[in-house]
Amino acid sequence: MIQPILIHNAQIYSPTGLFQPGWLLIEGRAIGTLAAGIPPDTLLTTRIKQINAYGKHLLPGFIDLHIHGALGHDVMDASNDGLREIAAFLPRHGVTSFLAATWTAAEEDIFRVIQTISDVYGSSPGSASLLGAYLEGPFLNPNRAGSHAAELIRSPSNRELISQLLDTEMVRMLVLAPENPENLWLMDECARRGIAVSAGHTAATYEEMQVAVQHGVRHVTHCFNAMGVMHHRNPGVIGAALTMPEIRCELIADNIHVHPAVQKILYQAKGPYGMMLVSDSIRVTGMPDGEYSLDSRMVTMELGSAHLADGTLAGSCTPLDQGLRNFYNNIRRPLTEIWPVVTLTAARAAGIAHQKGVLEVGHDADLVLLDDDLQVVLTIVEGKIAYQA
Repeated sequence: MIQPILIHNAQIYSPTGLFQPGWLLIEGRAIGTLAAGIPPDTLLTTRIKQINAYGKHLLPGFIDLHIHGALGHDVMDASNDGLREIAAFLPRHGVTSFLAATWTAAEEDIFRVIQTISDVYGSSPGSASLLGAYLEGPFLNPNRAGSHAAELIRSPSNRELISQLLDTEMVRMLVLAPENPENLWLMDECARRGIAVSAGHTAATYEEMQVAVQHGVRHVTHCFNAMGVMHHRNPGVIGAALTMPEIRCELIADNIHVHPAVQKILYQAKGPYGMMLVSDSIRVTGMPDGEYSLDSRMVTMELGSAHLADGTLAGSCTPLDQGLRNFYNNIRRPLTEIWPVVTLTAARAAGIAHQKGVLEVGHDADLVLLDDDLQVVLTIVEGKIAYQA
């Protein structure tokens, strides 16, 4: 039996506005009640755990749809213990649920990772909930490989094997290059199964993106990165992402992958419900500077950046809470306006907004309490305290 938790004297960010002050009652794994003002005396009992927020900011727990690793572990290690350590690391940074992202690899390696994700799927005390897999590769454009192993990028020719992979029901989002005509059937198949499809590591034209949207693409992976540039006579993927209302855009807000001014342009074009922050964090996240293995290659982390020997950026080492602080300082918009970029928009992209991503009665009690500097003070996952500063 989970002890009810009453959080009071908080600034509560709800879909209907800011409750200042407000209170919220957690019953079991769900939000039981929330309201403006002070809680009734009937709730001030020893049966209910009391948390005085002292005016801090209470938001839905962060949802990170794109995580490769942390603390020396990578999803591709296919280690149950390693994946659990990643999940336990995330509540320190306000993340209450996430997708485990793969790299381009051989079929047997991807199947092994999917099995690991299936084993660890769900939530455990003190950890973020694992929602499933974010399949990044191998159906990408080798000319936009980024840090992916270009020699392993391929077309989805083995339909039977891919269907077996999708049958695991672990793949929540699949990233592909929509300009490859052989990927069209895969877009249709994912759309039929309710799997989100993202354009990423791609050189698609604007016109090819129009076709991709007709086949179910609704997402762009780490917008601006590994997709060329926008030209005023050839808008390409970026032009499509900025102007097509069907598409939601990821942003890595580490101030390395995307310039702060361009972050502002993205927000002005898409707003808080058309874009979301992701960490794209790799195994070096939370580790000291040094050299680490990515796959068969080495990656160097220094000065907040992770790169391969040739200088190619290899994912990020910036957790999502730091990304939010960067983004907040860059675009200078109030938290009451931008909070969906780390919560509700990601929940909608993953198809879980009926359960997570917003503070509403009946939704999962995934919460994060932030101070005025947007530092994480408290994280609650499905009604249980997972981190407390």
